[in-house]
Amino acid sequence: MNLAGILAASTSTAVLVEGESDRVAVEALAARLGLPLADLGVQVVAMGGITNIGHHLVALSGERPADARGVRVGGLYDAAEERFVIKGLDRVGLRPEAATTPLSEHGFFRCDRDLEDELMRAVGTDGFLALIKAEGELRSFERLRGQPAQRERTTTQQLHRFIGSKGGRKERYGRRLAETLPLDRVPAPLDALLRWAT
Repeated sequence: MNLAGILAASTSTAVLVEGESDRVAVEALAARLGLPLADLGVQVVAMGGITNIGHHLVALSGERPADARGVRVGGLYDAAEERFVIKGLDRVGLRPEAATTPLSEHGFFRCDRDLEDELMRAVGTDGFLALIKAEGELRSFERLRGQPAQRERTTTQQLHRFIGSKGGRKERYGRRLAETLPLDRVPAPLDALLRWAT
């Protein structure tokens, strides 16, 4: 994989995230916190899926530590996908194989379900419903709730389904959740990542 066209020449720290919705959320929250990521040499890279992490780590760090290109690498990942992060870090020698140290010591921070879930919990169900209403999509959400397959699900499950049910919606709400969440309720993995990166 060639990241030459993706990474800015000034990038000294690459933050790997699964997709575009994660990237826009991290960038939106950093902006709110007054963290000029680009000026700090930090670039958030959407990998197009966690299974691509190995390719990105090799491109950024080389197959062996001696090949390192001077870019510090960290990121966010979902708890259920931790094995992919471990395998990728082991592959490039950024984590000793069979190490028992938490991945946070290597710059990778775990979301319980995913970043959207962390943000939704921080905003709260009522806050997220108010955001959907402000975006003019409450009627669409109510239609989804009325579908037979959704009726027995919790509101949180329905909200997850809603943001994934239309192209571009995950990115839009990833950004909007990050723009509206109370700053005293920033999800722990996101807070830790930004502290590590900056």
